[in-house]
This record gives sequence, structure tokens and C-alpha cells, in this order.
Amino acid sequence: MTDFKLTYATMFDPPAELHTGFDKAIAKQKANLGREYGMLIDGRIILSDEKMEDYSPIDVGMKLAIMQKGDETHAQAAIEAARDAFPTWSRTPWQERIKLLRKAADLIDKRIFDLGAAMTLEVGKNRMEALGDVAETAELIRYSCDQVEENKGFVVEMGKDPLVGYKARNISRLRPYGVWLVISPFNFPFALTGGPAGAALAAGNTVIVKPSSDTPWIVRLLVDCFVDAGFPKGVVNFVTGPGRTLGQALVDSPDIDGVTFTGSLNVGMNIYRDFGGGKYVRPTILELGGKNPAIVSRNADLERAALGIVRSAFGLQGQKCSACSRVIVEEPVYEELLSRVKELTEKLVIGDPSSKETYLGPVINKSAYHDFKIFTEEISEAGAKFITGGNVRTEGDLSKGFYCEPTLVTDLPLTHRIWKEELFLPITTIAKVKSLDEAMEIANDVDYGLTAGFYGNDEEVEWFFDKIEAGVVYANRPQGASTGAWPGFQPFGGWKGSGSSGKNAGGHYYVQLYMHEQIQTLIK
Repeated sequence: MTDFKLTYATMFDPPAELHTGFDKAIAKQKANLGREYGMLIDGRIILSDEKMEDYSPIDVGMKLAIMQKGDETHAQAAIEAARDAFPTWSRTPWQERIKLLRKAADLIDKRIFDLGAAMTLEVGKNRMEALGDVAETAELIRYSCDQVEENKGFVVEMGKDPLVGYKARNISRLRPYGVWLVISPFNFPFALTGGPAGAALAAGNTVIVKPSSDTPWIVRLLVDCFVDAGFPKGVVNFVTGPGRTLGQALVDSPDIDGVTFTGSLNVGMNIYRDFGGGKYVRPTILELGGKNPAIVSRNADLERAALGIVRSAFGLQGQKCSACSRVIVEEPVYEELLSRVKELTEKLVIGDPSSKETYLGPVINKSAYHDFKIFTEEISEAGAKFITGGNVRTEGDLSKGFYCEPTLVTDLPLTHRIWKEELFLPITTIAKVKSLDEAMEIANDVDYGLTAGFYGNDEEVEWFFDKIEAGVVYANRPQGASTGAWPGFQPFGGWKGSGSSGKNAGGHYYVQLYMHEQIQTLIK
């Protein structure tokens, strides 16, 4: 396994050792379910009066953990702890900060199987997606460390003022903001917690982590990696509880200096507005989903296109902000591509995601399961056709969880809202067009601009890159039409309603978002 590097692009053909390690870890995790986990505030384990029981979407009778139902008082305690820890942490030499972060990344690597198994049980990811999430987290943390190191802590000597009789020194220094809030989603609970938290910590901020109420357990295990790496008390704080109470108290606090949120457009815009209600502007880093297209030219390699579309449409049950939820195909190759996509989709295995053979596990919760039924009914009423799927699965053990079929839809009018709204479900719509210009017009006619894919010849690829309105774009990629970004290779972030900063995570310009510039001038 020494020559194998796990990424979302390489995960389709892993060495046997990955499966062996995962099988042992899943058995270990299942034997130790139901433990209680506390919040972490100021280096202390904090228990609340009220609890939240965390159940698996694989089997709603499988209790994974008992978590704390924190409230506004816990939010305030975490803020105070992070505020108290900030002066020392921010003045800790950057070399020492990234040393601790790299130690945490190493611990994540060491624990990858246990963490991946826990994620499969809590999120419903298949084993390779789960292991990929863990591996990506370590790489995101390391990438932020590398950027701080390569830029020597972001301290730059500027020009000297041409003053007669004086000597001038001007230094540009990027410095941390203070207390940074990370609100992470259920679908990538490790990477989209550890990535922004790692960047904030590398920059010198202290951090408060608030996970999705659907996935608090796996994020608690991530926090253990920071604790065990030796981070000082108060530098990393972890709270759990409802977004409407604990989460809102954090967002509303004037003592939060910056926030990173990943989730839906509606929730993200509410956070943006609420956070903007303070007495001055504070940095807000948002990644707010996508409605990601794949355009297929008449000159495309259809085998590549079909494989990439299916992988991106139905990986993690379509619950990726980068999922390929729209396919736009030039008419001459429409029927052939549709046939191949249908054939590949029908081969996908639905079931327990801890099984080696499974590609699609359950959707995250009862609400998503209910939404699937509502959307498929709406599609049917609109006169569209289900090429595959359209149903929930309730036979045998599947009746214990939230299983939905991978669903391909044709003949849905382009005016229908489903062409423009993010569903976060295994539903993909397909349309045929007469030209690539028509395809591009449809692709860009949404409020989102996260990812996009294209299949065609070299000249068409350059046209696509120039015209598409999205932050992460792929061409002729069988590993995934619109999914599979990896730190250091494909920095991840969106345009329009998909993002707020214009800088992509895992890229050259991300860690700087967690700092503000100070110009220091000395005249002698």
C-alpha cells in the first residue's frame, strides 16, 4: 500500500489492505456503540442536563452515541474560553502552531480506519467515500500548514519610503482575527470541519466547532485528534446542540470574529445576514451548495462521460454539494449516452454502506427520505419519465433505514423548479439540446456556481472553461463529472450563490482568509 495515495479520484481501485483494515474497524466500532460523549470547552469535558441520542441512518434502531444538547450558556462558555486562549495562541510562533497541526494530521492518518468506520455508521457513506473524507481532512490541514510555511508566516518586507535624512521600514504582516466559529455539515463532517478549523488554527485563531446535529459523533472524534496532538486548552472548543438555540447564540455573539459555514443556500444567507448585523463587518466564509451540470458534446468519449456522470450523480446518495444533478447532452449522442448511463446506474448496489459491494447507502435522515418521495411524486406529476429509480427501498434490512433508489429523469420540462433547485438526493435530470451554446445557457441559468463537468474535444474544452460560471470545473474526467476535488490538486469553492469568498479551500489563497493585514511602519 506504500505506493497508493487515497483520493476521491483513486478510490475506485484500492489495495486489499484498505478493505481488511476497514472490516476490522467496523467490527470494533459496532462492538462499542452507545457511549456518551461530552462537549469540550476550555480543555474540559462538559456534560449538559439534556442529551441527544445519535442513531444511524443505516438502521434507525442502532444507537451510535449519546451527545450533549448544549444551549446558549454553553455557547457563551466556549466563546469565553476561546477568547481567553487567543492572546497566547496568536503569539505562538507559527512554526509551533503548524507543528501541532501536522501532529493532528498524523493522528488522523493513524486512526483512518476507526474514523472511517464511524463515519460510515453515522453518515451512511460507503467505505471508500468515508475513508476518503478522513484522508482529505489530514491533507487539508497539511495544505494550510504548507502555505503558512512557504510564505514564512505571511510576513513581507515592503518598499522603503524615499525620505531624506530618515530610514524607513515597512512590514506587511497577516495576523489572526480572534475567535473563529466553524459550523460544519453532515455530508463531509470531517473534512468540512477539519479543513476550515485547521486553516483558522494555522493562522493563529482559536476555534469553536459546532457540527450538524446529524453527525456530532464523528466530529467529536476529530476533536480528539486535536486534543491528543497537544493543543492548549481553549484553543479548540467543541459544542453540540440545536442550530436554532446554541448555533444562533454563537452567530449572534459580538465576540465571534469570523465564521465558516458549509450548508444550504437559505441557511447560509441567514447566517450571512445575522452575522452582518453586528457593529462592523466580520469575515464570513460560506460554501452554499450547487446545482451542478455536466455537458456532453456530440464529440465526447461517451464511456468516460457515462462513468463520470454516474459516479458524480450517485456518490454519497447525491448528498454532495458537488453532485452532478443536471446532464445536458447534444442531440446526436443523447440516446446512446442515456442507454449507457442507465446501464451503469442499474448495476449500482444499494444497501449497508459498510459492505464492500455497496455503492449507495441511506440518505441522512427521515426528512431527506420524505423529501425524496415528495420530489419523485412531483416529477411524476410533471409528466417526466423515470429511466431508473424513483422509489424508496423497504425490503428486508433496507426497511430499517432511509434507502432511496438512484434516479434518472428525462422529459422534465426545463421550466420545472427541479432543474434549478438543489435537492441533495440521488436524483439527476437529463435533457437533450441542439447545440453546445444552448447547453451552456442552461448550465449557467441557475443561482449556483460550484462545480461543472464537460465531455468533448480539446477545442470545445477550452470553450467550456471560458464560458462556464463555476469555481471547480472538470473536462473529460471518468473519475467524476463534477465531484472529486482534492487539496493541492483541485481547490474547492464556488461562484454566485455557491460561495462568498472567491477563494477555494485547499488552494493557494485559502488560509489567508483567516487573517487580516497589518502594515507596520517604523521611521528611524
